[in-house]
Amino acid sequence: MPRIEVSRRSLIAAGAALPLVGILSRRGYAAEFTLKYATGQDPTHPLNVRGQEAIDRIRTATNGRVDMKLFPANQLGSDTDLLPQVRSGWVDFFNLSTSILATLVPACGIPNIGFAFKDYDAVWQSMDGKLGDYIRGEITKSGIIPVAKMQDNGFRQITTSTHPITKPDDLKGFKIRVPHAPILASLFALLGARPTLINFNEVYSALQTKIVEGQENPLAIIATTRLYEVQKFCSMTSHVWDGYWILGNRRAWANLPPDIQKIVTAEFDQSCLEERADVAKLSDTLRQDLSGKGLQFNDVDRDSFRNALRQTSFYKHWRAKFDDKAWSLLEATSGALT
Repeated sequence: MPRIEVSRRSLIAAGAALPLVGILSRRGYAAEFTLKYATGQDPTHPLNVRGQEAIDRIRTATNGRVDMKLFPANQLGSDTDLLPQVRSGWVDFFNLSTSILATLVPACGIPNIGFAFKDYDAVWQSMDGKLGDYIRGEITKSGIIPVAKMQDNGFRQITTSTHPITKPDDLKGFKIRVPHAPILASLFALLGARPTLINFNEVYSALQTKIVEGQENPLAIIATTRLYEVQKFCSMTSHVWDGYWILGNRRAWANLPPDIQKIVTAEFDQSCLEERADVAKLSDTLRQDLSGKGLQFNDVDRDSFRNALRQTSFYKHWRAKFDDKAWSLLEATSGALT
């Protein structure tokens, strides 16, 4: 048998040809966990900007063990598409508004009770307190995991292409887009409007083609998705506060070691607090910015809308949908609603 001689140079060359991932794995830099995080908001929205920063910090803090990729702007599907995807595990994490999550976890809808919160102090007193803890427990029972504090969507305002909404009677017969959220559809229907359920990724075209006359969303959403291009008036009703939960697939979350779970939660918590501050700051400047783009603003007497809603079955109906504990936790901040 011929003798095989291996030179030092050959060994070095052979080593250079080894798959890099094998070397990186031994050094602890290769990703052990590859995760998808989906959102429905524009890439420029603060929750995506802060979300990407959190992802970068998670990668650094875990020494590259976690490689999470952000998919904004409904790249992986609409809100209603993503909910079953995260439950099945095709998507690991996503954010979803309380109003849409309520279709799976009814308790999530209670912060969306019309005119319940007068300002942000009241919102965060509830959602970072006992009401938020209660809702978090209900979400966990459904098979998905809330992994961080709530993000802020903001107080929702009404925009229209036809006429300003200044008093409750202006809503009579008004065709308004609402998300797939029964509580919002109920609010507008009982005030005499004609709510139409449309996924958010179809809102711009629905407004542009006059399928609906108007829609309702926080100013940050109106700005980042350029809805002002197809709307003329904005009424500052602040009729509902809405937020987002960052949700995880139960199996994907359980597969992460406790130390990584702690890092993910801590970094997302930080991003949520920063996002809240960003949205609050935007709300102070966007009115002027959007006015400069042609959107005409008008203030309203919120009490007149709340009183009009009280004359309907809205509060009694939704109180019956939630248990007494949830309703009492809400009224601890909002005051008596019925």
